[in-house]
Amino acid sequence: MATLQNIRNRGGLMVAIVIGLALGAFILGDMLNSGSTLMKPSQLEIAEIDGVTITYPEFQKKVEELSEIYKMNTQQTQIDENAWNQLREQVWQDYLQENIVGKAADELGITVSTEELFDMVQGNNLHPIIQQIFRNQQTGQVDKSSILQFLKSLETNATPEQKSYWLFMEKQIIRDRLLAKYNGLISKGLYVTTNEAKKSLEAKNQNASFQFVVLNYTSIPDADVKLNDSELKEYYNKNKDKYKQEKTRKIEYVTFEVLPSAADNAATQKWVTDAKSEFASVQDNGQYISVNSDSPFDPSYYKKDELTPAMAEWAFSAQPGEMFGPYFENNAYKLAKIDQFKSLPDSVQASHILINPQTIGSFPKAQALADSLKKLIDNGANFAELAMKYSEDQGSALKGGDLGWFKSKQMVPEFEEAAFTGELNKITVATTRFGIHLVKPTKKGKETNQVRIATLTKNVEPSTETYQKIYAETSKFASENPNVESFNKSVLEQKLDKKIATLKETDREVAGLESSRQLVRAAFSAEKGKVLVSNEGSSIFEYGNKFVIGVLTDATEEGISTFEEAKIRVELAVRNEKKAEMLVTKLKEASSGQSSLEGIAAKLSTDVKEASGLNFETYSIPAAGFEPAVVGTVSSLPENKISSPIEGNNGVYLAKVTSIVKSENNDLKGEKARLAQNLGYRTSSMVMESLKKIADIDDKRSKFY
Repeated sequence: MATLQNIRNRGGLMVAIVIGLALGAFILGDMLNSGSTLMKPSQLEIAEIDGVTITYPEFQKKVEELSEIYKMNTQQTQIDENAWNQLREQVWQDYLQENIVGKAADELGITVSTEELFDMVQGNNLHPIIQQIFRNQQTGQVDKSSILQFLKSLETNATPEQKSYWLFMEKQIIRDRLLAKYNGLISKGLYVTTNEAKKSLEAKNQNASFQFVVLNYTSIPDADVKLNDSELKEYYNKNKDKYKQEKTRKIEYVTFEVLPSAADNAATQKWVTDAKSEFASVQDNGQYISVNSDSPFDPSYYKKDELTPAMAEWAFSAQPGEMFGPYFENNAYKLAKIDQFKSLPDSVQASHILINPQTIGSFPKAQALADSLKKLIDNGANFAELAMKYSEDQGSALKGGDLGWFKSKQMVPEFEEAAFTGELNKITVATTRFGIHLVKPTKKGKETNQVRIATLTKNVEPSTETYQKIYAETSKFASENPNVESFNKSVLEQKLDKKIATLKETDREVAGLESSRQLVRAAFSAEKGKVLVSNEGSSIFEYGNKFVIGVLTDATEEGISTFEEAKIRVELAVRNEKKAEMLVTKLKEASSGQSSLEGIAAKLSTDVKEASGLNFETYSIPAAGFEPAVVGTVSSLPENKISSPIEGNNGVYLAKVTSIVKSENNDLKGEKARLAQNLGYRTSSMVMESLKKIADIDDKRSKFY
């Protein structure tokens, strides 16, 4: 099933995630699947979407299925936390689309027929996923014969896993088509009138230059504005919608960093010094480095000017086997040993044929094909023709395998060694992470004397004793400070660096603490004023080389903030309203008897500012910032007329239009088309969000991940 591998290779992770779920299901465990009474069904509920309950076992099962696709496409056996988060999010989006868009489509009778699916998979209107997978890399055209051949092979010799992969791909194509139909239906119900287009064109065509005077709210000291609770509560009650809030938790925390001690540094230096005699006696330097060093053996050869001055001076005056060090570099002690000198070219022109074991089916099969091709070439077969037929490197295959000229260290080490040390026009077989290569050097540049250095590296790291010492200090702090009062007292006494973070329930980590999702979850299960505790019951969290102790200092729930929670923001709004009233009065008084902004500015001891090129689509004003009220006033203000005071975001303004330049764009039809297109774009992006708003969604994923 080479074509299935091509699907994986060409699609990559994004196609794998887009096409949805595949492969056999994973069993989560007896407790979750056997109806164990240790957990109630409600405790296993991870979400509810419009009355449809989703349990943790079924959700996790789909995540595991999708993870297998990810592994196939990336050829990885391990998945990091970031990738797991992406996979979980993709499964969640699939559930949303199935239960929200799918339901909405069903209610309207929108379906995807068998004939439509046929047309998108092998007919005249191929879906983009199909086009991407089956596009001929040489011609750029979709190869329909490959589609038919692949579909026939599914019926005859495909494994259940391969069939499942394809069936779920079809399922995703159907979902995508349903969404497109739904979006299309909404879009066709929207319309841009001629009058709307005319007004938009007029607004765009009219560009104003203007002058303004502004008195900023900050010009009045806060102490000069008197506030009382009754007026604050009155404002809050009238404007509650302004004070919607998310569910958040505020934590304070300290970190105890585990760093190497002076004793650890000395011990590392001694280890390297003691290893010097043993390292000097070994014959296979690469093997010794692989077993004993914290950094892998570097098989590359270096010219003199590629090394540091000190290393270059030593290396090119030394003999194989001679040593340099120990020396300290990049938080490690090192010993360098001359491994070998060689006269090598500075650049090479080479051709290759790449055979990918994943495409062929297995490494032995790839090795057998490589041996067969090498024998053919050694017996006179045309290398270029075989490269065009067999090489997986499409870029060079089109050129008969020719890679052109390249310098040292541009290729992976195994390939470079074959190209730079191999005999001209002779085939060398090299295995790299990309597959098996048949490498043929065709030209070589000027040769120079180069050196390969074996470097024994030992990183300076905290010892077990150091780790235990810092852990003991952390544990002592945690046990003595179970609440926020004692926590803050100890922070002051010990002069610790306390940090503060406000967290959302969906945050994956606390800024500055890598992979600290567990700390976020602890914040949302903690009692206000108490120390944070992990699921395992520990108040010590470990991230990288840091131990963390935190306390919950504040909590807000989703909805409208209480008056007390919103009081600071309410005070700011009411204070600015009062300042605006005071500044309006001040501007009106200064305007009395004045016919120019300059005169008004002089009375106010301020300056007249200028701006140009403003129209109704302008977002901000130079030297003023985001001021939509000013933009709206100026856009409709006649020339040379001073406006009434305008209450803006940052202050109160007086404005005067000095000139209006009108463009000659009269393309009403084009403007109407532009507005309609923008409306269409907004529709496609907002349909899903709108459906989510009217659906009843209870998302509890944060309790499980």
